[in-house]
Amino acid sequence: MPEKPGKLVVVSGPSGVGKSTVVREVIAACAGRLRLSVSATTRPPRPGERDGTDYHFLSDAEFRRRREAGEFLECVEVFGRGHWYGTLWDEVRSSLATGKWVLLEIDVDGAADVLRQFPEAVTIFIRPDSLEELERRLRSRRTESEEAIRRRLAVARHELQVAARYEFQVENVTVPEAVRSICEILRSRGLSDD
Repeated sequence: MPEKPGKLVVVSGPSGVGKSTVVREVIAACAGRLRLSVSATTRPPRPGERDGTDYHFLSDAEFRRRREAGEFLECVEVFGRGHWYGTLWDEVRSSLATGKWVLLEIDVDGAADVLRQFPEAVTIFIRPDSLEELERRLRSRRTESEEAIRRRLAVARHELQVAARYEFQVENVTVPEAVRSICEILRSRGLSDD
């Protein structure tokens, strides 16, 4: 039995804010004390993505079966396009039981579901310095249609309106600054340096 139980860390923020980059750097900085939960999705893999590393890629039928069996801590249909995302319980339970901290990179709806079950979770919202900068980042990706960009910006406006529900907010002006801020938050909430 571990001396201290593990904790959940929930990180959310608008698409294009740099969440994945910041989260990857935070995980590296915490060197084994913090584990990233790999989400499941029904969307197809993008070039270079690997099953089990980037996401657990599930068919619609398998995702539905697992959802109906209660295998998800949280799950939600994102952007109204029929793609589901979720956090599988087996990505979380074993780590918490061994005293590990588990980071969930999820949207605001999923975060609300997690907080109903784990009100003690550490919640961090990563925000852009402005909506204009967020739009610039989305457009510079050159991976989405104009309609998709507009939809993501509308979702971002909603997410920014509910950001106050999070215990902490970190502005991602530069990745190193955002990573440093998040690591300080995690240490203040009990993540050890050893």
